[in-house]
Amino acid sequence: MRGLNGKVVAVTGSAGGIGEAVCARLIDEGATVHALDRTASPHGESTIVDITDPDAMAHVATRIAEREGRIDGLVAAAGVVEDDIAAEEMTLDEWDRTLSVNLRGLFITNQAFGRPMLAQRSGAIVNISSMSGNHVVNVPQKQCAYNASKAAVTALTKSLASEWADRGVRVNAVSPGYVATPLLARKAHQFQQWLDATPQQRMAEPSEIAAAVAFLLSDESRYFCGSELVADGGYSLR
Repeated sequence: MRGLNGKVVAVTGSAGGIGEAVCARLIDEGATVHALDRTASPHGESTIVDITDPDAMAHVATRIAEREGRIDGLVAAAGVVEDDIAAEEMTLDEWDRTLSVNLRGLFITNQAFGRPMLAQRSGAIVNISSMSGNHVVNVPQKQCAYNASKAAVTALTKSLASEWADRGVRVNAVSPGYVATPLLARKAHQFQQWLDATPQQRMAEPSEIAAAVAFLLSDESRYFCGSELVADGGYSLR
């Protein structure tokens, strides 16, 4: 990807799944990666932090900006999904946990890293949303809180893009379909139904989602602003 070599990028949710694959891809492209998660990350410079803590995230963003002299990119990949909880049985604690990480935490992350980017009048942010947000309602699993949170992530992405574009900061989203990550491994009994509904008849590899993220961070996507790249193997066509 043209223009990623030497860039400074922070990645949340970096200890596994899509976030880990993004870190590996960006390092391969020559970027300096600051990997942020609740546990140590295998790639990049690892920092343990809770994305739902605004003071901690602001401190991390300031520290990276001061140490590196700038922040060129942010990938907000941290997220959770509930385990097949029927809407009428979901507790408010379960609802709040999903929204706290997927939406509140993502806003805190965008705000913390957006501030130094706005100050330097440059930067690219990529939020990991989902096809589940606006394009489909997944079956057979019941995950209303997750779907609602990801719809909000896509809307937030577009809102931030509109506010920040003329100040040099691009904000875009990647919305994956089913990706072969440990997060989905516990739902193996549902895999065949998902595959039957996916025209490509397979799940994505995390590296394929990482490639889309790398594109949106790179100089090759300079005219992408408030865009959502849906990478779902055709699932949302059904």
